[in-house]
Amino acid sequence: MFGYIQPDIPYMYVKDGLLYKAMYCGLCKSIGRCCGQTARLALSYDMTFLSALLHNIKNTDVTIKSRRCAAHPFVKRPIADDDDITRTVACLNTALTYYKLTDDIEDENKGRFSRSFFKKGFKKAKALHPRAAEIIARHMEHLRKLEKENCASLDRAADPFGMMIADLSDYCLGEEFATQYTRDLFYGIGKWVYLIDALDDYDKDVKKKNYNPFYAAFGESVREKMLEKNAEEVDFVFKSVFAENAESLKNIKFYFNRDLTDNIILRGLPAATKRVTCGCHKKVKPTKIKLR
Repeated sequence: MFGYIQPDIPYMYVKDGLLYKAMYCGLCKSIGRCCGQTARLALSYDMTFLSALLHNIKNTDVTIKSRRCAAHPFVKRPIADDDDITRTVACLNTALTYYKLTDDIEDENKGRFSRSFFKKGFKKAKALHPRAAEIIARHMEHLRKLEKENCASLDRAADPFGMMIADLSDYCLGEEFATQYTRDLFYGIGKWVYLIDALDDYDKDVKKKNYNPFYAAFGESVREKMLEKNAEEVDFVFKSVFAENAESLKNIKFYFNRDLTDNIILRGLPAATKRVTCGCHKKVKPTKIKLR
């Protein structure tokens, strides 16, 4: 999840923006402590969202204090305190980055230099959370097989990534807080991330002859033409995910104010989809690390 999960800022409360930024800074520091300083290069607001969602579902309060950091040494900033959830998300962020870069090397023979920055951090993350690393490796392998088969089904192509996020949510939440509804929500978010990334990279993938599920399904060489001819089907795929996410949200117990996560899930994801569809999407904290 790198750059697509964003809040709908015009409808975001100031208090939630401050909390989000504080948790972002807290996650940055936690990555440095758990996985080393270079691993912080892959920090994103996507994983901050994951942290916020897990904190709320697990009834874990967030303590924010004013601190300085290396990036802002002179002026103190609100930074969330470290805790078990933040440390786990920090390790997941590093492991996901490492496995994705490994996938890039195997598929396109690129990413070796980038991956070298995360090798030590990945070893630390894997040592702390071996089960999470196994979950990521297993689903990435399944995803790789479908891509090599040139899978023409959007649902099948997105399923491994959705299942990976769902399994990771079960791991993070544990038996006390994990339910079928939380699993369904995280599955839907993972599925959306994979599909929106593919739609955003459509023209580039076609040009480089990389696998793209939308191209495999519809066969148009230009994204604009693909969307023009298959608008209803593409729209249905995304709206189905949004509807299922909204239904799951209704059945999940949240312990704190849910304005932030509701804004992102119910408004942010559809807004990002609209931006990508019209070709005017701009990621928050752009990164060269891609999901596919």
